[in-house]
Amino acid sequence: MQLDVRDAAGIFNVSEKTIYRWIKQRKLPAYRVNEQYRFNRAELLEWATGCRVNVSVGILQEPEANDMLPPRLDEALKLGGIHYRVEGKEKEPVLRSVVDLMQLPREVDRTFLFQVLLARESLGSTAVGDGIAIPHVRNPIVLHILHPTITLCFLENAIDFGALDGLPVSILFTLVSPTVRSHLHLLSKLAFALRDPQFRAVIARKGSRDEILSEARRVEESVIATPHSWQD
Repeated sequence: MQLDVRDAAGIFNVSEKTIYRWIKQRKLPAYRVNEQYRFNRAELLEWATGCRVNVSVGILQEPEANDMLPPRLDEALKLGGIHYRVEGKEKEPVLRSVVDLMQLPREVDRTFLFQVLLARESLGSTAVGDGIAIPHVRNPIVLHILHPTITLCFLENAIDFGALDGLPVSILFTLVSPTVRSHLHLLSKLAFALRDPQFRAVIARKGSRDEILSEARRVEESVIATPHSWQD
């Protein structure tokens, strides 16, 4: 948690005065340390995703000792799996069903992951509006996974997820990442995809796996072609 107000202003391409206003009026996640505000990169990106606020490339400047390429949206969805008519009429049983469906190595403790996802929801809903939520852990945890994944679940019954727009949630994108950097990259790409009309349309009509992966691949290629379009 080493970001200060100036860093946050740079990430959002706004003035420091705006950052202070967002803290008071829009509940920008911040911590008071020695009478100064400090921020967490992952929390800033979560907030920006939920509030649909654009971010700059600075959000991804997280030092890490690895040379891994940024995760691809389509590959993360393929690895995580796409599931339809997932059962559950409340948040807790739905999240349990999602964790049970996730394509994870045998050694991953699914009960622990479920508890972590529940704990994250208790800090604030991961619903981002329009019937969509993005459950994930606030800080990536060691789950003995090599690659970040997104598990997409279409619910049999829309449920109350505490969304700011008041709409029940019927679509869940659950993220699991081995590192902070991959978490930030993947959450950024998903946020960009959810602003893409064609991607949103195929998700809204619960398209086939092939259709969804094809749209995710198209979005990914557009990101590669214009590497800053999803951040600026």
